[in-house]
Parts: sequence; C-alpha cells; structure tokens
Amino acid sequence: MTDDLDDLRRALKSAPAADAAARDRALALAMANFDRLQTATQGTPDAARPTEDRPARAGFLNGVRSMLNFMTRRPTLAATTSVAALVIGVAVILPVTEGLRPGLPPVAPRSEAPAAAPAAGTEAAPAVPETAAKMAPPEAATPMADPAPADAPPMAEAEAAPPAAKRVADADAPVIALAPEGGAPVDDRETADMAYLDEGAARARTGVVAPAPSVVVAEPAPLPPLADNTEAYANEDPNPVKITAEEPVSTFSTDVDTASYALVRSTLDMGVLPMPDQVRIEEMVNYFPYAYPAPEDGQAFSTSVAVMPTPWNAGTQLVTIGLQGALPAVADRPALNLVFLIDTSGSMEAPNKLGLLKQSLALMLPELRPEDQIAIVAYAGSAGVVLEPTVAKDEAKILAALDSLSAGGSTAGAEGLELAYQLAEGMTAEGEVSRILLATDGDFNVGLSDPAGLTDYVARKRQEGTYLSVLGFGRGNLDDATMQALAQNGNGTASYIDTLSEARKVLVDQLTGALFPIADDVKVQVEWNPAEVAEYRLIGYETRALKREDFNNDKVDAGEIGAGLQVTAIYEITPVGSDAVLNDPLRYGTAVAGGEPGELGFLRLRWKAPGEDTSDLIERPITGEEPATEDSRFAAAIAGFGQLLQGSVYLGNWGWTEAITLAQANRGDDPYGYRIEAVNLMRMAQTLAR
Repeated sequence: MTDDLDDLRRALKSAPAADAAARDRALALAMANFDRLQTATQGTPDAARPTEDRPARAGFLNGVRSMLNFMTRRPTLAATTSVAALVIGVAVILPVTEGLRPGLPPVAPRSEAPAAAPAAGTEAAPAVPETAAKMAPPEAATPMADPAPADAPPMAEAEAAPPAAKRVADADAPVIALAPEGGAPVDDRETADMAYLDEGAARARTGVVAPAPSVVVAEPAPLPPLADNTEAYANEDPNPVKITAEEPVSTFSTDVDTASYALVRSTLDMGVLPMPDQVRIEEMVNYFPYAYPAPEDGQAFSTSVAVMPTPWNAGTQLVTIGLQGALPAVADRPALNLVFLIDTSGSMEAPNKLGLLKQSLALMLPELRPEDQIAIVAYAGSAGVVLEPTVAKDEAKILAALDSLSAGGSTAGAEGLELAYQLAEGMTAEGEVSRILLATDGDFNVGLSDPAGLTDYVARKRQEGTYLSVLGFGRGNLDDATMQALAQNGNGTASYIDTLSEARKVLVDQLTGALFPIADDVKVQVEWNPAEVAEYRLIGYETRALKREDFNNDKVDAGEIGAGLQVTAIYEITPVGSDAVLNDPLRYGTAVAGGEPGELGFLRLRWKAPGEDTSDLIERPITGEEPATEDSRFAAAIAGFGQLLQGSVYLGNWGWTEAITLAQANRGDDPYGYRIEAVNLMRMAQTLAR
C-alpha cells in the first residue's frame, strides 16, 4: 500500500502546469454547445415559445401535459399549497368560531373612533380568531424573530414588525382581538376572523412571514349591554320592618304572576346579574309548585302555615302562608272563548319574539276542548282580525292563521285591545268564560299608550266580564311595567316566555289555572299579636300592598286566582325579647302591647266567586306551633335568592353558599327539574357576583 501511494505522489508532482489559454477555450466551447442546444429546442431567445408539438387531434392530452408540467414546478407548488391552506382555514375556522357563541346577544356597535392607520412601512397586526387562540401552544405568545442570512436587508425594509397588540376579552366569550397601538380594539368576532384570514391570504401571496405579535392580557370586560335598551320594570322599595305595637295589621292582594323569575333566569343566562328592579320576590317564590293540601269539597281554598327559624337571622322566625285553589275536573270547566291579541309590530321581529310566540300558542291548542272558540287579532301600525271565531277542533285553520303572521310597523296596542274586546264580547254566551291573551313585548307606542289610560280601559272591560292575561316576549325593549299594569287590572296573570319549555309550563301544565278563574279580588290580612311579635316585615308583595280598610271593602279590586293555582307569602317576625329587635324603645312613651299570649297572629282571607259582588271570608289563628316543611324551607331559600339579588340589608353575613345549600337540601320531589334549575341559577349568580 505504501508503494502505491508513493507512485501516485510522484505522478502528481510530475503533472504539467495548468494552461490558462486551454481553460478559456474549453469554457467557450461549452457555452457555444449550450446556446446551440437552447436554439434547437426553443428557438431564438426572442421567439415565441411553441404552444404545440403534436398534431391538433392530440390537443387535449397536450394541454394536460402542459398543465402538469407547470403545476409540478417548485414555485407553483408553493403557491398552490398556500391557497389550499387558506381555503381549509376558511371552511374550518369560521364555522367553529360561529358555533362557540350560542345564545349570546349581538355585539352592540361601538361608538369609539376607528383604529388609527398604521405608520408608513408597517402593517396592522391581524386579529386572532378564538379557536386559534385556544389551540396555540403557550410559547406562541412569545415574539420570535425569523432567521435571516447575514447579508439580508433589515426587517424594516421588507416588512415592519407589527406594533404592540391588545387583547379584548369578554367574560363569557373570550375572543382575542388585536389592534394597532393607539387604535380601537376589535370586538366584532366576524370582523376579527375575516381580518385574520385576509392577512393569511396576503402573506401566502407575498411569501412574507411576520413574527408572532406580543399579546397583552387585559381584565375580562362585562358583556355589552343590550343595544338600545328601553326596558321598564314595575317595582317598589322593599318592605321595611314594622313595629307590631304601632302597626299590627298587614294587608295585601294575592299575586300568582311568575314573570319576574323567568326574567331573572333570562338575565343570568346572558351572564349578567339582574337589576334590583327586575326582582319581585313573591313572583320568584310563586314560580314553584308546593304540596299544599287540597281544599275540602265545596271550598274554593285551603290554607296552610309553617313556622321555622330564619336562615339568615337566628333571632327571628319565618312564617310561611300557603293558599291552594280548588281544581275542578276538565268536564266541569265552563266553555272558553279565547282571543289571541298578537303584537306584530317591528319590535317583535326577532326569533325569540314573534317566532317563539307562534310556537308557544301552537303548544296550547291540543289542551283546549273541541267546542272552545279561538279568534286572532294582530296589531302593528293598525289592527286587524286575522282569524274570525273558530272552534278549537279546527286546529289546521288556526295554525295556518298563526303561521301567516309577520312583524312590521309601529305598535298600535290600544287599537288592538279595542278590537279584541269587541270580538270577545261577540263570542260570549251565558255561563261561558271569555279571556284575551295579549302576547307582546309591551312596547305600545301608538295611540293610548300611557299605563293609566290603558289600565282604566282594561278595568272597565273586566267589570263587564272579559279578563285579560299577558305573555311577554323578548328583551331590549320589554315593557314589564305596562304588562304588569294590564294584567293586574284585567284580573289576569303576567308571564314572561323566554323558552319553549317555559311556554309549556305556562300554557300547557298550568293552562286551567291561567284561563279559568275560581276567585276574584282575593285579599290576605294578617294581624300580629304585639304580646308575642315585636317586629315583622312582609318579604315581597310591594306592588300589591293594600290599606287596612281595603280588606273589608268589596269595591276595592285585588288579585284573581285561577283553578288549581297556589299563593305563597313569607313574613319574617321578631319575637318579643329577642336580641334581633331593630328598633329602640321610645324616649317619651311606649306603645301599649296588647293581645293575649299564645298566638303569633291571626290570618284572614277574603275573595269573591267569579261574577259575584259579595266576598266570602276564611279565618284561622297562627299559633307558632305549625311545623316547617321541605316546601317551606325551599321557599325560604328562594326568598333569600331574591333578597341577595336585590342587595337586601336584612341578610347579615348570609350569602350565596348558604342559599345554595338550603335549596339543594330541600329540593324534595322535583319531577320537572324546576328546583334544580334554581340551584344552578344561584350558582351562576354567585359566580357573577364575585
């Protein structure tokens, strides 16, 4: 091996020196050969490239071969890959980002100035869609510089790095939106997504890859308020604590409405705590069914009482009073004449208004008897009869009339009321029940629209025998105050329909109670014994308060109770001698505490049979020995729920955890899930209140 290497070394040393002239001749010959080959295959450099090299009959295959030759080139492959990635991004990202926001209200337009234009030579940072933000690894938020050769031009010459970015977060729909420094953040999700995709398309065309922008995390912002919110609610200040020796008698009208609970649920479902004005505690408590004993034969009502320690104040007691209405057999119900008075104004255009309204009323039809009559009046800029009186068994005709309704125009509610009453009066015969069922968002803006004028008109018609109930739909312009005034003066009920399940509860499960009255002008009066009770307060019923003398005056209007319905009222009382007494004794005199020991108070109940002018009376003592029940404890939890939402000053340190525990422990029989729904709403409110 050594000899061979030595021979090779000697041969290399003896090689002739390089000849520069020979090298130049070889290069010239190579270039000449290349030029001849180029001319033979493609012609002269300036000549047009041939489009065919085969006969015309092979044109199709020739075109395919040309296309494949073009598409397999490296630049073409890079471009087509970028376009394919963009198309896939559009098909995948947009549906996902849309699907992540079910039930959220539309984002209200912002009033801020538009984002400032980026400086010359710079490019605004793209908005990152929600799905991309969730899927990105943690390190994606860290700016990374692109590798570049040492002789590459500075980044500012090719593309300036994006400016600092801001994150705009929503409490329930966290979407990252990026904006140039000094500009308004983007909070429209579709705009953010499309900006991201447009930016991707631009980068695919240019081949420029920008570094990942830095992201600054801001505090979560609350949900935007409902656009053009004109909602109005009927409520009063919470009842104060009263001194029994000075004012021993409490009088109020019954209330079987449930609208407030459904409104509270609707608001919490939007991720917002309800305003105190939205909360009427008696309507929250009365939303739930309780196992009160049925009345004896021939009696319109039964009464029940339960006494228990107050959950939020160890020095006081809760006294729960329950009324149970009689439920006649379906065969014993009088014939029903029902007029659907439907708001078809422009404000009812949303799916959760007129669309849900149609579905809700359709659920009700199978529950009616074949001989019951239905008529439909619609009102917008003007009112008109959509369906003349039709027997309920002609369901197809009624459904077709409902389906024909569409929204548009202003709200001539007063004109619609007048026409509905005319129809109802023409349908009524001896012994029959006539009722108008007004379905609206309450936004009366044409004609007789002030609550006083409307309620006076409805009250006159009530005295003539036609009752009025109200179903509320939608949010944003819901006029709860007008709805409450109409229902109370029409001897009817006010309900809020936010879901089809709520429509079933009101119009199917409780249909008999909603449409067939068993008692008018129902009044409750409790006289507390000052020898046993130092102070008391009625929880709720602020809008139903009556004067003491109104109880025995049969001319004074009060609430109606339908067949099988219930009423629950809760008092918090402070026993004499308790450390929980809130009022100091008087300096210049003390009210005399009369009454005999042994009774906490005395309950009186008055009502009129439908169509009668004279009231009946039920009385019973409240001894304080009445045991608490699972129902009374659950009702106390709901009363606490309402007070927490109102920010009550009477709860001390009792809070959401205690309310949830009390409700959960006393759910009892809950076949339709109403009570567990309330527990979950409390949990949501607890989270939002932090």
